[in-house]
Amino acid sequence: MSRNEKILMWSGIGLISILALCVLVLLTFDWNRAKPWLNARVSESIGRPFAINGDLSLTWYRAEAEESGWHRFIPWPRLRAQDITLGNPDWAKAAEPNMAEVRQVAFSLNPLPLLYRVIAIPTLVLQGPNLTLRRAADGSNNWTFKSNGPSKWQLELGQLELNDGRVHLVDAIKHVDVKAEIVTLDQKQADGYRIGWKLAGSFNGAAVSGNGKAGAILSLREQNEPYPIEANLRAGKTSVSVNGTLTKPRNLAAVDVQLKLSGASMAHLYPLTGILLPDTPPFATEGHLFGTIDREGGNWNYEKFSGKVGSSDLAGTVKYQARQPQRKGVHSRPLLTGALVSNLLQFEDLGPLIGADSNASKAKRGASAKQPPDKVLPVQEFRVERWTSIDADVKFTGHKIIRSKNLPIDNLVTDIHLKDGVLSLTPLNFGVAGGNLISDVKLDGSNKTIKAEMKISARHLKLKELFPAFQPMQASIGEVNGDAQLSATGNSIATLLGSANGEIKALVNQGTVSKLLLDEIGLNVGSIILTKLFGDRQVNINCMVSDFGVTNGLMEARTFVIDTDDAILLISGQIDLAKEQLNLTINPRSKGLRLVSLRSPIHLAGSFKKPDVNVDKATLVAKAGSAIALGALTLPAALLPLINAGDAKDSGCNRLLEEAKIKPVAPPPGKTYQGKSAVGEPAR
Repeated sequence: MSRNEKILMWSGIGLISILALCVLVLLTFDWNRAKPWLNARVSESIGRPFAINGDLSLTWYRAEAEESGWHRFIPWPRLRAQDITLGNPDWAKAAEPNMAEVRQVAFSLNPLPLLYRVIAIPTLVLQGPNLTLRRAADGSNNWTFKSNGPSKWQLELGQLELNDGRVHLVDAIKHVDVKAEIVTLDQKQADGYRIGWKLAGSFNGAAVSGNGKAGAILSLREQNEPYPIEANLRAGKTSVSVNGTLTKPRNLAAVDVQLKLSGASMAHLYPLTGILLPDTPPFATEGHLFGTIDREGGNWNYEKFSGKVGSSDLAGTVKYQARQPQRKGVHSRPLLTGALVSNLLQFEDLGPLIGADSNASKAKRGASAKQPPDKVLPVQEFRVERWTSIDADVKFTGHKIIRSKNLPIDNLVTDIHLKDGVLSLTPLNFGVAGGNLISDVKLDGSNKTIKAEMKISARHLKLKELFPAFQPMQASIGEVNGDAQLSATGNSIATLLGSANGEIKALVNQGTVSKLLLDEIGLNVGSIILTKLFGDRQVNINCMVSDFGVTNGLMEARTFVIDTDDAILLISGQIDLAKEQLNLTINPRSKGLRLVSLRSPIHLAGSFKKPDVNVDKATLVAKAGSAIALGALTLPAALLPLINAGDAKDSGCNRLLEEAKIKPVAPPPGKTYQGKSAVGEPAR
């Protein structure tokens, strides 16, 4: 054997001996002696106390199942540590000294990736973890550790297995204080699940509770095997139930569950989801939820759901899409889109949308505002602070509206647009009295006070259907058409209408109306008696024209005329929307001879809540006094004051109708109506 060969042989023997010695040391070394060094190094690295208080052991095994080829022959270390504690930062130590306490941690380590500075742990098993997560009001949290800059090492965790533990979450920003307990399920009764959990606590001052089950091992690697979940949560009066699977749970790459929701109001889902929904009556829905989560929030589809809102049915599909900023420094809000349909819509279920429901209903859905007993217009304020949290584009269709006999509304269609805090209902259309009420509503909630603009067009409203419970109008013929344009500022229906400015116009250019009704309005006693004896008949309507100017909530009747073949009704006065007061006077004028007529002005006064209709007493007293005085001379003379010779002149229907067709105008929100058109010309 040559000298070089001897050198190589002894070098090989020496290297093998060193490796054998290292392996022997690793196999026989008492790793508990390394705990002080490990504890000190980890504590220094993360900036808070860390300790392995129990036994620390290391064993070796061949990873034949995990590897293939020659890699199978490389031994893998398996580390097991008992009684581990991880301390809290100084600001959180007053509540509890430790952030985490774990009865046992066990994991294996693939040694080859260490050559590339990768710590590859196929499975991490935690026995009896007790974890407390805290976030203070200033944003500080105990799960963020001290950073020494970017690390050259990378951690790859394949699977996480939990057995019997507890998690306590305290968040001063979200007002959360919830404790969850995790238990290992009996395999004979687990039905495909491995762990069960239950939680209790509070969220935004409301009690929170829940329970559920999950799969055996949570895989954190990129894989397509679904992870089963089942959960039932209740926060206050809101309940959420899910049953389905997660795919790639580390990234929540795919969520596919059956979702049930119920609660006192859809608006209560905002703290849980961050999605702005309107105030509603109690609701319950069930549908298919699928989607993904990413850094921006992900994309979600609630597909083909159905349920109840109050006494109304509701179905449809909605999609939530988180959007990235379009350019640097520009905030792009999430987008909610969809289509909702109600086949049978109870009109009273629309009340909570604008705060028009009863105080009992408000109490059920947790509304703080109460409607004053003497007010009709809703005083509950809109939550404009939430309008800038999301954009929306949702279509709603109510095919059939179930309502009281006095309300002639048949259906509803609207497109709801919310962008940059501006809510637009374009259009907001109602089927009313055989015709249509077409409107565009814009509510700018980008500031603290809403700026509102509204355009309304009434087309082909049938006279008899406008008053379905009023028998004298059932034989009437004719259509009402009208337009209105208003602007306002305020945060409730009451304040918006109380500050409204603009114009309201309506007209009827042909039709008929009950003669008995006209005689009753004109107090034509003789004609009423004759009509009762020989039957009612229809009187032609030459025109009906109304023109109101609205200034700071005060509606002034500039023109209000009903001209028929038999009489003319002249209506004057005001409607105060801010004070909810009526002050209108109806002056009937006959076009023909009327015997025993007590014709006198009729006053419509009082509040919206309790309107009062009465006859002008001074006119009646004057007529009665004249009749008595003349009656002292002769009985026929006593009838003279009660005879109406018919002095009504033509009201000029053609001119009035043409003026009523001029489109109404309104100033910008916050500006006072001055009785001028948009171009500065006097309103006609």
